[in-house]
Amino acid sequence: MRPHAAADALALEHMDLAEKIAGNFARRTVHPKEDLLQLAMIGLIKASRRYDPSRGPFRPYGRTYANGEITHFLRDNGFLLKVPPTWRELHARGQRLLTSGVGVAEMLVRLGISREHWIQIVDACSVRVVAFPVE
Repeated sequence: MRPHAAADALALEHMDLAEKIAGNFARRTVHPKEDLLQLAMIGLIKASRRYDPSRGPFRPYGRTYANGEITHFLRDNGFLLKVPPTWRELHARGQRLLTSGVGVAEMLVRLGISREHWIQIVDACSVRVVAFPVE
């Protein structure tokens, strides 16, 4: 039998927690959910191998490790970009209007924002993070 089989099984039982955490970070950053899910699962595996059942339930303990794993990755390899939810919503609504054939001027009127504000929103919602290795 593998030495960490029980711990790995515990981590797999809580994969829904990893998916929820990854989804939360994916909405707030430019990183794909699949990549963040892998990091969250690594955090859960680490947590399950250090977990002591006498100290309480696993979920809060595992959540801390999964959040920490993603946060450390973002701190070390990318930027944690926070775009206000209202801006994300305006960007999504504006993109839907533009793809449906509405002109830019009409879209701005419907959203009730200025051209300058729209440019700021597009810039914030379109940023792609490129991490360069440190030499």
